[in-house]
Amino acid sequence: METYPTELLLIAFIAMMAPLITELPKGFRLPVVVLEVILGVLIGPHVFNFSSPTGLIGLLGDLGLTFLLFMVGLEIDFEKIHGRPFSLAVGGWFVSLSVAMICMYFFNSIGLIQTPPFLAAVAMSTTALGILAPILRDRGLLDTDFGTYLIAAAAVGEFGPLVIISMLLIPTHSTIVHTLFMVTFIIIALIAAYVALNMRSSRFIEILTKTMQSSGQLPVRICILVQILFVALAAKFGLNIVIGAFTAGIVVGLAIKGDGGDMLRHKLDAIGYGFLIPIFFIVAGMRFEVSALWSVPLAPLQVVLLSGLLVLVRGLPVFFYRKILVPEDQLSFAFYSATGLPLIVIISEIGVSSGLMPPDRAAILVSAGMVSILLFPILAIKLRGKAILPW
Repeated sequence: METYPTELLLIAFIAMMAPLITELPKGFRLPVVVLEVILGVLIGPHVFNFSSPTGLIGLLGDLGLTFLLFMVGLEIDFEKIHGRPFSLAVGGWFVSLSVAMICMYFFNSIGLIQTPPFLAAVAMSTTALGILAPILRDRGLLDTDFGTYLIAAAAVGEFGPLVIISMLLIPTHSTIVHTLFMVTFIIIALIAAYVALNMRSSRFIEILTKTMQSSGQLPVRICILVQILFVALAAKFGLNIVIGAFTAGIVVGLAIKGDGGDMLRHKLDAIGYGFLIPIFFIVAGMRFEVSALWSVPLAPLQVVLLSGLLVLVRGLPVFFYRKILVPEDQLSFAFYSATGLPLIVIISEIGVSSGLMPPDRAAILVSAGMVSILLFPILAIKLRGKAILPW
């Protein structure tokens, strides 16, 4: 316990410095989440070993992950993404999963990338909505057409793999029991969403707004309770806890939608982006095994190849958007969509714990995910408005 205050002080200092550092360059600014990951790598046990992602630090990182997915669910505006954005996102994700499965079965058959093909394909089809949402918000893109289509694509790219790993890759119960638990969880979520929609009256929000001026902070406590409730339900039902946090965010978002919920959103933003979420990104960097990049002779080639496959797999559906997005935005859209890490880490951990994936293979897969969040958002920002695809 005596080492925790020092390590927490270091992490708090990094979390404070990251947004300051991003403001220094005049010509180009790194996304703050990318810088947090880089600084986490540097202070972690695999580089300078100033801190270790264990104990209280690891717990805060896990809490940050659940709060990040909660805030992602909160950010989704179903009235904006329903219809064409959503249908294109679903179709694009199925194309991504199909292409990923073909590629991973091929590379596994020739021995170049020896990982369970289906497990790796699901990981390759993910998009890190939790990473993209703050980047798009900081750049003022959330409310644009570009942001709407990207958020829809990223939401499906996050939720689709979540459903697959929850239903097929977590063997905590028999198939029948697990399916029953999944259906029960969906029913509870739908009931909660219905209640949230019916509670969305201006009078109710007005009452909650008044209580936010007191020390009780009742609306904030209700939101935290809902999040913990759905996370606990997901864990009890043998699902991944991130799907519980994501669902809780959707339910709360439905309840507080509108101008009346702005104050509550600001308070949740302060808790998430001001405290827990930066810790998650820093801890994610600390957990990155740099040695995986040279663990086997082909490791560097495999990381580069998997990183390129992420762009191919998640970027290929941009073809569906060729009549919607201006040509100058399409390549940027592809790189944003290919950004993934949280679910890649989760799927890799599931593979290792279940004995389906050797730890060194999982480390290479996670390395590709780390490359994607360090490089792809920067490329997307630099290329937006400049690159033109040949169609």
